[in-house]
Amino acid sequence: MLLAFLLGFGMASAQQIQWAHKLIKYSSDLGGKQNSIKRILGKPDAFPQGGTSPNAWMPKKALDGYEWVEVGFEKPQTVKQVAVFENLNAGCVVRIAVDRGNGKYETVWGRKKDYKTPTFKATIPADRNYYFKRKRRKIQEAPDVVNPGVEYAILEQAVSGVVAVRVEFNFALLPGQKEIDAIGISDSDTPILPTVNTTTAFESLPYAKTIELQGLEPSSGSISADGKTLYITAVGNPKTEIYTFTKNAAGQWDNKKLEPTLNANQYYNHLWCINDALLLKGGAAYTRGTTETGFELFTLKNGIYTNQGQLNVAAYNNYNDTAEAQLTPDQKILIMGIETDFSQGGSDLYFAQQTDDGTYGFLQNMGKIINSAADEGMCQLLSDTKTLLFASNGFSTFGSYDIFVTHRLDESWKNWSEPINLGSKVNSDDFDGLPFYDEKNEILYFIASQNETNILKFVALPKTILLKRD
Repeated sequence: MLLAFLLGFGMASAQQIQWAHKLIKYSSDLGGKQNSIKRILGKPDAFPQGGTSPNAWMPKKALDGYEWVEVGFEKPQTVKQVAVFENLNAGCVVRIAVDRGNGKYETVWGRKKDYKTPTFKATIPADRNYYFKRKRRKIQEAPDVVNPGVEYAILEQAVSGVVAVRVEFNFALLPGQKEIDAIGISDSDTPILPTVNTTTAFESLPYAKTIELQGLEPSSGSISADGKTLYITAVGNPKTEIYTFTKNAAGQWDNKKLEPTLNANQYYNHLWCINDALLLKGGAAYTRGTTETGFELFTLKNGIYTNQGQLNVAAYNNYNDTAEAQLTPDQKILIMGIETDFSQGGSDLYFAQQTDDGTYGFLQNMGKIINSAADEGMCQLLSDTKTLLFASNGFSTFGSYDIFVTHRLDESWKNWSEPINLGSKVNSDDFDGLPFYDEKNEILYFIASQNETNILKFVALPKTILLKRD
């Protein structure tokens, strides 16, 4: 099965693999945070999904020119294989040379006539870009990905003591844009596989199932802390509206009810539950350049929702038209998915601390471990305030956006564990995001895209698996 082949986790391997650790020299760099030469360092994050990614290097002459890069590795090793991960239009590597520590490069591989780079085109779905504006949450058409692949340069003779590699490209060999995701070396001729960082526990889950919402197309969702009320924002034109569902005698979500008090905004209404008595609602009008955020707090008592006013954040700024927000149960910490001058690339996860007057201080970026050069957001913080679910298209995924889990490692809110993909039983080859977890009943709900339509899916997910820090 191809999926198991690509995952590669939990597989025994005697290979010694290293990824490019530092830049030595290079021919060009676009600069900036996205598609810069620095994105070539480390393990692949635009694979196995392939396709254009801000996490990959795009040289200045990527359309039809000659480019090269020299990269170093953490420690010397014997090299039998150099793998170059070309996530757009693979097949342009023409020469590879190695440095054994004397500063001189010796050629060990050159492109042979009629040599064809293995590609994933036939098996990996095309990269998909999604339009997640709050008014529609509809899919935006995007060009098909062309020929992502890995150049496996197998050396005729293994070379010992390699500390650096030089890779040369002739981008005139193939039409179209080019991007380079990563460079790896191995002491074996067994191909270095692009992997998704997931676990056996997540891969052992049952496949997620779809919930019928009585004709509604979901845009986002949330669930009450007691697990008894399901809140769904439904796609609408021109206005999206919030509905509630409760379970019937058969245990199925039923009793659809429009909530007028929660739908006062002109266009978009969306909601997250903090606890059984407090809700955080987005979509309100706000004035740029002020402390207003467009998010409001609502209390719930005896079935009546009461607006407590907007959340205010010091010097609030967001380049995007949309945002996501979460609060800890004690309201002391606010988490937002936005884009600012301090973003690692696109939308990032930020946090702010509540001040004495009930407003929130400056938003601070939550760090490079969980924020990539692409987009992160759509998060849910569990009640332990240490386990965070979020969606991203900036790490190795099965499709476009996937759902990940990470754990807070200290009290700074900036130190997080490496994100773990929730696996192929949750994440598909399409969009999967906006997770919300029912901690009482241990069920994960999320929004997925299927046949260009949003659907609500769920899967039984033991809390012990989510809380486990591998």
